[in-house]
Amino acid sequence: MCGRFTLHFPVELLAEIFGVQNLPGLVPRYNIAPTQVTAVVRSSGVTRRLDLLGWGLVPPWAKDMSIGSRMINARCESLPDKPAFRKAVRFRRCIVPASGFYEWKPDGSRKVPYYIRLSDGAPMGLAGIWEAWKTPEGSFLETFTILTTSANPLITPIHDRMPVILHSDAYDLWLDKDVNNPEQLQSLYPPYPADLMTLYPVSTLVNSPRNDNPACIEPVPS
Repeated sequence: MCGRFTLHFPVELLAEIFGVQNLPGLVPRYNIAPTQVTAVVRSSGVTRRLDLLGWGLVPPWAKDMSIGSRMINARCESLPDKPAFRKAVRFRRCIVPASGFYEWKPDGSRKVPYYIRLSDGAPMGLAGIWEAWKTPEGSFLETFTILTTSANPLITPIHDRMPVILHSDAYDLWLDKDVNNPEQLQSLYPPYPADLMTLYPVSTLVNSPRNDNPACIEPVPS
């Protein structure tokens, strides 16, 4: 599960890391929530772009856009079997840049939020897929979902799922428009190594999407 994440790196660094050709205006985000718009990396086959899409995939056959709030994550194990995802994983893959993500650990009657990031502080590239839904007015709404896999040993005490974090040498394969067989992507789905990640408890400020500032990722005593 990935229900909130952050993206507060300079766009120039994202362009360098992910090889994109454009520099859209981005503001630092510390509490990106479902249905909100954020940046994703897409490939035309020739160049890569950093585009702004809504989080929560709305399939082309959806009756309305409300389904998107329930499709913020997609289990990597069942992508080819799900009508909402089977075409997107073949033809419409993207990378979701992130500085880190949040997960909540049950603690009696409450849940304690944790912030999870790479140990070296580098940007994460989360595996995503996207779709375009035609609105009643005739325009197109582009949305995405984040793939999840089983949790690594660092995250298992908090949750049994985690986002699929791509290694940098896998970006080309994930965005390759000539790769249309989902079986060719299976090697990208194992959990990211626990020894390359870190986590710590943070304030319950993150529980509200209205709070979107650096205080959300500040450590608090465990």
